Amino acid sequence: MPGMDQVTAVIDWIANNFLWAILAWVLLAAGIFFCVRTGAVQFRFFGQMFRAVTEKTDRTETAPEGDRDSEARRRRFSGRGGLSSFKSFTISAASRVGTGNIAGVALAISVGGPGTIFWMWIIAIVGGATAFVESTLGQLYKSKSGGEYHGGPAFYMSRGLRLGWLSPVFVVAIVLTYGFVYEAIQTNSIVEAVSYSIGRDTVEVRIIIGLVIALMTSVVIFGGLRRIANVTQVIVPFMAAIYIAIGILVVVANIDKVPDMFATIVGSALGFKEIAGASIWLAFTNGMQRGLFSNEAGQGSVPNAAATATVSHPAKQGLVQTLGVYFDTLLVCSITAFIILLSGAPVVGEPETSTLTQSALAATTGEWGAHAITVILFFLAFSSVLGNFYLAQANLEYFTESHRIHTFFRGFVVVAVFLGALGSIPLVWALGDMFAATMVFINLVAIVPLAGVAVRLLKNYRAQKKAGLDPVFHRSMMPDLKGIECWDGTDEATFDGEERARVMRERGIELA
Repeated sequence: MPGMDQVTAVIDWIANNFLWAILAWVLLAAGIFFCVRTGAVQFRFFGQMFRAVTEKTDRTETAPEGDRDSEARRRRFSGRGGLSSFKSFTISAASRVGTGNIAGVALAISVGGPGTIFWMWIIAIVGGATAFVESTLGQLYKSKSGGEYHGGPAFYMSRGLRLGWLSPVFVVAIVLTYGFVYEAIQTNSIVEAVSYSIGRDTVEVRIIIGLVIALMTSVVIFGGLRRIANVTQVIVPFMAAIYIAIGILVVVANIDKVPDMFATIVGSALGFKEIAGASIWLAFTNGMQRGLFSNEAGQGSVPNAAATATVSHPAKQGLVQTLGVYFDTLLVCSITAFIILLSGAPVVGEPETSTLTQSALAATTGEWGAHAITVILFFLAFSSVLGNFYLAQANLEYFTESHRIHTFFRGFVVVAVFLGALGSIPLVWALGDMFAATMVFINLVAIVPLAGVAVRLLKNYRAQKKAGLDPVFHRSMMPDLKGIECWDGTDEATFDGEERARVMRERGIELA
């Protein structure tokens, strides 16, 4: 359709020639800024990230023996609070790990060449600090209603930055992006993969696939947050593990080609090795775009999931979500890149998504590899549909708690999921790039000036760890901070927070 092609061209120009020409540098600079401010938190606290993911929610279980109040505390907090750190991690991973890891990486390589992977690694490494800051802030300024925690950029913009007008702007941006645009991308990628496997790409096939995914989505999203968490905590680790295992087999089978592959990635990224049709600029911008789409560091989406967790210290969720960035990009995205580049097939030409990954794996393992990618992508993309919905709804709740509006919203999400099956690859990805850039710009306006708060929380966390304590935060530790609703010791993770503050003062431990 000529008219639709023109619309796609305009959106693509806005996204790539205007927004991303600026944002690629801004995102990199912001990551370096946060890295310096936090003292390279993404490196120094790497080991503690794993412990934070598996931490138990209920700290009353570890109350000192002989504490006569411990049983009362257990009864008091039983069944209250938000999700565990692991469930919060899987919700954010459900949004992160999906189309961006398989289709997005393939698209980046087909447009920008092998060098895009190098820049995806860079943005993940420096973006780890960005993820720490935004997720820590999401935890600090969270709210509680209906027995569950809610939070994210809308909360730290209004409560921390005191810019009430900025919150609704961000809410509109994330609801449109995650509720509609990103949902369409997930479905579109599923359709591309399934069509490749069955050898048919007709309107009828797209409609059938779209209806199936829309039906599956409606069944889950009308069930609430905990159903989403229960589904994603099973799907994401299982499918990701299978995909990683396949990737490792490909690497082992082609181990003699690995040194040349890394040389090609670095050489293409820095201009030492020319790849026909791929410039350094294309490698840089596409690496930044697909890296952001995949790991979401700085976009303001993940803090919404981070805020749902019940943890004893805000910095713990910052560490958890930093690990999520690494898991997503340095591991899962790299697997896709290795599968494609080790196949030896030409990689730069017409924009391709999952079909490039499928054909590359089939060249190494046989046709079963292409079908395996279809199954894995189907479930990972579907989990992303659920994760995206949750992030959008969590922000819609900032506007209104009207059950009717939320029901209408769920209906529109299901429609967007279906329509994604009918869209073209260039259109849906150009829309995704444009909306992602908009969200990043808005979010950075908030987290750059609030970085000092996250740094203070990190110092508080580090001081307690240095003293041999399991870090617990109470808002009395930083009475000058305004807009903090929670962190008053009324949940099972922070019940002894006020007592901890007193002990720290008596022992001369810096509260920051």
